[in-house]
Amino acid sequence: MTSSSDDRPTQRQISELSLDQLIMLQEADTPPVADHGSGDGGGGDNDDHSGGDDDGIVLPWWMRPINTVALIITVALIAGMVGFMVGDAAADPDPNEVDIGFLQDMRGHHEQAVQMGFIYLTIDDTDPGLRTIARSIIFGQGIEIGRMIQMLRDVGATEANETGVSMTWMGMSADVDDMPGMATNDELLELGNAHGAEADQIFVDLMTEHHLGGIEMAAYAAERANIDEVRAMAASMAAAQRGEIAEMLGQLD
Repeated sequence: MTSSSDDRPTQRQISELSLDQLIMLQEADTPPVADHGSGDGGGGDNDDHSGGDDDGIVLPWWMRPINTVALIITVALIAGMVGFMVGDAAADPDPNEVDIGFLQDMRGHHEQAVQMGFIYLTIDDTDPGLRTIARSIIFGQGIEIGRMIQMLRDVGATEANETGVSMTWMGMSADVDDMPGMATNDELLELGNAHGAEADQIFVDLMTEHHLGGIEMAAYAAERANIDEVRAMAASMAAAQRGEIAEMLGQLD
């Protein structure tokens, strides 16, 4: 049944229809698809399409059922994403003094460990097992330095301790170069000038002391930091450095 122009509903009537009624209306008014495989000829097809266009009801884009459904789905998805992001941000606690101080000071602490590892690898005739551990320290602590820098950026803090005074977050006060376990410049020079088994021993002694200082700092942060990720990373650091101490001492036996 073909609707005449007088039978078509007005725009006001259309606006009062439900989504299901709009779908039924559009399906009833949609002209049949011409069968191009039949032998009726091209002229008949053109006449059919022309008549369908004249009689069809053209709905505004916002009232077309397909567009309406797509819009509803899109709005729901956006609302869900915004809700997730707001909820996730609200769940993140604010950093405390331990979070910031640990990340800044441990970054500097790690940088010296990486430096010692590189110094040791430039020395000839050293223990292959210790060289492997040195490479592992360089790689592992290098990655952790990057993570700590990003975490400091995320909370809007400076990427390094620029005060010149470290360990205040542990209730202490020390020069940045005097954090627990840090090697002196003279000790680093001694390592760089050593050879063979002597270099092995110096490297293990310095790195063991360095790791013990790092474990002290990490264990404190693992218990008192306010951000879950900082506490987890600190606990992981402490465990890893304990394991490396055992490996280094085992290489000297």
